[in-house]
Amino acid sequence: MLSDTIAAISTAVGEGGIAIIRVSGPEAIQEVEHIFKSKTPLSLAESHTVHYGHIVEPELGEKLEEVLVTVMRAPRSFTTEDVVEISAHGGVIAVKRVMDLLLQREVRLAEPGEFTKRAFLNGRIDLSQAEAVIDLIRSKSDRAFSVALKQVEGSLSRRIQDLRYMLVETLAHIEVNIDYPEHDVESLTSVFIKEKSGIVMNEIDRLLKTAQEGKILREGITTAIVGRPNVGKSSLLNTLAQDNKAIVTDIPGTTRDVIEEFVTINNIPLKLLDTAGIRETMDVVEKIGVERSRHAVNEADLILLVLNASEPLHEDELALMEQIRGRQCIVILNKMDLPQQLDLDIVRRYYADELIVPMSVKAEEGIDSLEEAISGLFFSGKIEGGDLTYVSNVRHIALLKKARRSLQEAYDAADQMIPIDMIQIDVRMAWEQLGEILGEAVGDSLIDQIFSQFCLGK
Repeated sequence: MLSDTIAAISTAVGEGGIAIIRVSGPEAIQEVEHIFKSKTPLSLAESHTVHYGHIVEPELGEKLEEVLVTVMRAPRSFTTEDVVEISAHGGVIAVKRVMDLLLQREVRLAEPGEFTKRAFLNGRIDLSQAEAVIDLIRSKSDRAFSVALKQVEGSLSRRIQDLRYMLVETLAHIEVNIDYPEHDVESLTSVFIKEKSGIVMNEIDRLLKTAQEGKILREGITTAIVGRPNVGKSSLLNTLAQDNKAIVTDIPGTTRDVIEEFVTINNIPLKLLDTAGIRETMDVVEKIGVERSRHAVNEADLILLVLNASEPLHEDELALMEQIRGRQCIVILNKMDLPQQLDLDIVRRYYADELIVPMSVKAEEGIDSLEEAISGLFFSGKIEGGDLTYVSNVRHIALLKKARRSLQEAYDAADQMIPIDMIQIDVRMAWEQLGEILGEAVGDSLIDQIFSQFCLGK
């Protein structure tokens, strides 16, 4: 409830230089003041000031921790409530002492995402901005962080609000035409409705075109590195990760399970899966690894097929190329520093030249070409430009599609000269569906579900 005062640890649990405990609610300042002693009482402190002092045990007056306390008075805070942040020494015991004292008072432990939820419920941010906060926290690349930050600042919200304003104007004209047909006002003809619906649909289409790129920036590309044993898959993972994550030996079948690692290439986050070499084997453990590799291939958004250019194509590789035909795939011709024996014409039957990347992973040659191939495959080039409004949230995408369908029905109805009071229903529905993106007229269960995905203390 908004009448409660809540507290939570806002920094990661564990050892560190500083740990921050956030307190928010109508009694935040008074509750912290009860356990904090300094030269200036917090009740007299001005907003956005920092105070040095000690956390003390109220009954005995014993000093428990040396802290800095920041006071932010309502409504000039993230939640628009009184907020106090206690900066203590980073460590489990220090933080536990402070939290225990607070929870002995009229303060309860915050639920996951409750601070951001309060910011939404108190009208400081809309729902799309609140959802962008979690994207900001989970960003895996500079580009993803920039996109999420723009959405937190309201870039998507403003686009949606502009579209809703256009639909409100359309609805107002419809109402005038319905209520005062005898007045000589601007007639809302079928041409007018089609024009306005068409403009909004075009804007929605522009947003939906960013959906794939937005999803990639938000979640990353699940990328399976596949091939026969000893072709250089683990070496490729280590090179891209710039770390020795996978064991590399000359013994075929060293990798027997799927190894995961996140990397960023040209501002594109990749979730790399180094898989066991795919081949027929009698080894029970290796066979399980091969099956897991096949499963990873089926689940991947992108497949990096590694071939040994110094050997002829094996029948297992031909079968694998047949299996993944039609999938998003880049072929890596590894070991190009050795004499070439692979028949490139066979590979070209399956893949265009821009999807075939010659490399020497050992010599770290061809990495730039691989990065360009991945960028070109998913973004038609590097993702640059000033417009950072990407739609990546599944809920937003679904609502945009619903709104577009409603407007298409309004457009078609106007084209067929159906009475405008019937068309009004579809236009209003589109307006409401766009409003749901911002959090208007959404149920409590959906709000709870969204904020439950947040970490504790945010």
